[in-house]
Amino acid sequence: MLPCARVRIAIVGAGFSGLGMAIRLKQAGIEDFLVLEREPDVGGTWWVNTYPGCQCDIPSHLYSFSFAPNPNWSRTYSHQQEIQNYLRDCSRRYQVESKIAFGSEVSAAAWSDESSLWELETSQGSLQADILIVGAGALAVPASPGIDGLHDFAGSAFHSARWNHDVDLTGKRVAVIGTGASSVQLVPKIQPKVAALYLFQRTAPWVLPRTDRPITGAERRLYRRVPLAQKLVRAAVYANFESRAVAMTVDTRLLKGYQALARWHMRRQVRDPRLRARLEPSYLIGCKRMLLSNDYYPALTRPTVELVTDRIEKITPRGIATADGHERELDAIVFATGFEVPDYPALHFVRGRDGATLAEAWRERGAQAFLGTTVSRFPNLFILLGPGTGLGHNSVVYMIESQIGYVLDCLRTMNARRISTVEVRGEAQAAYDADIQSRLARTVWASGCASWYLHPSGRNPTLWPSFTFRYRWQMRRFDPGPYNLHAGSPRDPAFVPGRGGLDVVV
Repeated sequence: MLPCARVRIAIVGAGFSGLGMAIRLKQAGIEDFLVLEREPDVGGTWWVNTYPGCQCDIPSHLYSFSFAPNPNWSRTYSHQQEIQNYLRDCSRRYQVESKIAFGSEVSAAAWSDESSLWELETSQGSLQADILIVGAGALAVPASPGIDGLHDFAGSAFHSARWNHDVDLTGKRVAVIGTGASSVQLVPKIQPKVAALYLFQRTAPWVLPRTDRPITGAERRLYRRVPLAQKLVRAAVYANFESRAVAMTVDTRLLKGYQALARWHMRRQVRDPRLRARLEPSYLIGCKRMLLSNDYYPALTRPTVELVTDRIEKITPRGIATADGHERELDAIVFATGFEVPDYPALHFVRGRDGATLAEAWRERGAQAFLGTTVSRFPNLFILLGPGTGLGHNSVVYMIESQIGYVLDCLRTMNARRISTVEVRGEAQAAYDADIQSRLARTVWASGCASWYLHPSGRNPTLWPSFTFRYRWQMRRFDPGPYNLHAGSPRDPAFVPGRGGLDVVV
């Protein structure tokens, strides 16, 4: 059962977004909140994804909370378990574990005009909340490929995000379907142990070298004794990654340099020109997610690996049949096919003022949210990492912290003005979206490739089309102008009004 029936603030999800929001609320003096987490521990996607080789593509010093630096990172690019351990440590260090209801999956969250409350149904009971903050994230539901015979296979089959650790792949004939980020990481890890590996590729990815190395003991001691040293490293890493925005959003001709580096990386590691030709992407680098790996290409050159580019016709009880009439017999299939990003769970359980879900409100043109955070017809709802806040060049944790600062300032404003509900006006949301879409049209993501960034209508509801510091600037304080405000009495008078924003630069 849930520890209470009513709270001021309900937060869905205990990954980076939800956990960061909880910590900052507590630091701001707000105690009347509850985090609803369906899993048994914190971490979000870093709890769920446990496939071999799971690793972040953003350096450790930057892929962490600015207010909670970790001087003990073991590598420049952290692996899954270390990131999950970091988030668990944050929940304990900032004493928010008692505010998390684990095993509480939200099945419904509906706004009631009558009570001016969010009415939530969870696997642990019902809950009412004045304010709903969704930090569940889109990388939650594994995408199942639409392949005939999907359930006919007699061997072991599972998605990379639901890795079956009970299945020993040693000496097995294994197929990996997909060549995205998870595939590029897991293929080199399982290749040495399997008897045969068939990698089914629909679209080749651009792969850049990963500048990963162990962080020395001397470096870690320095960061513990001189915290400023780690802050300077973080700032340098941020500036380096932020510079990519120039090529991706301002002048895509500059991407030729990255493309040349990727080609050099491939030529250096793949000697066979015929294999290189099949691994050469046909789109401009950056249009899809740029991947990092030092061992993906070498794994594909091993005699036990076959790169299959023929279309999959169907899955049979014995294996996979391709359009060329060839059937490969298999013992296991791994679906590295990504996530249902346009159709993640929160879209279906959150219902606004007129009873429509987010999925219904966004069906025709894809997701829209003012500043990527608030949605018209959904009062007192805040979405962390909402539409238009994804990145192709830097750390989303930076974007999350920008939104957290905005939400905190909104709460301060509500308390100071005795406001009970805030709801962005439809015209403000539409004008903001039109501006974002016009800027996205000039970016690399509009250069012609098909990607999970795009809605079937052609809109890009996913990415932020500029520098992240520009987003931070526009989120520095809550402006009531674009909102309809309704008077009332906040439930947390202990929350002292003050200025919004974060107390850090990066």
